[in-house]
Amino acid sequence: MPAITLDLTLFATAFVTVLVIMDPLGNIPIFLALTKGQTVPQRRRAAALSSLVAGGVILAFALGGQQVLHLLGISLEALQVAGGLLLLVIALELLRPTGADGTSTLATGDTNIALVPLGTPLLAGPGAIAATMLYAREADDLGGSLSVVLALVAVLVVIYLSMPLSRRSRANPVA
Repeated sequence: MPAITLDLTLFATAFVTVLVIMDPLGNIPIFLALTKGQTVPQRRRAAALSSLVAGGVILAFALGGQQVLHLLGISLEALQVAGGLLLLVIALELLRPTGADGTSTLATGDTNIALVPLGTPLLAGPGAIAATMLYAREADDLGGSLSVVLALVAVLVVIYLSMPLSRRSRANPVA
């Protein structure tokens, strides 16, 4: 049985690229706005679930996304444009957090925002999906593929830790 050798260069480039694209620090204000009415355990659960959803979506696209996009006749560039437009709509909604009836459209205690918009498209957006697909295609062997998967897992751990810890202060501790 051949030894599996991790490609540290591929791991490092995939980690840095996906981390910058998923932007944990830039997503903190959105996370705080979306979870404003939630308790600490609900915020922790939302952070964990959104990280898991993002990981599942990105991993699924890394493994079989090129075939699905080809089957549907969608280019990688078209996916990026559509995802960007979806992010624009979400950003506009965050600027105007009340609905037509005057009630808040942001998450309350019983609303699950971990799937949409946190898990996808904010974390598992078109940029992160495309980058991971490209790195998965670049992996030559099992060690390279494992390097890409480990880089994705490391990024998701950073993201998971950054969201619930973002509210830590003396006046309002998370823990």
